[in-house]
Amino acid sequence: MSFVALEKLLDKTNNSIFELVIIASMRALELAEGQPKLTENVTSSDKPTTIALQEIQEGKVAVKSAEKK
Repeated sequence: MSFVALEKLLDKTNNSIFELVIIASMRALELAEGQPKLTENVTSSDKPTTIALQEIQEGKVAVKSAEKK
């Protein structure tokens, strides 16, 4: 099982744990539904949540920020 450091992930989400949880859960759901993995460094024992966190760490999944009008 892979380890993903929280400190490296927070930099990708403007230091917001809330945004990190939302992005990771949405991506994990996509992976569980059969979407292709965007990273090559996965093993057969990695769960969708772990894969989603790896993709965020590698910068392959990003936040779409909504601008207020």
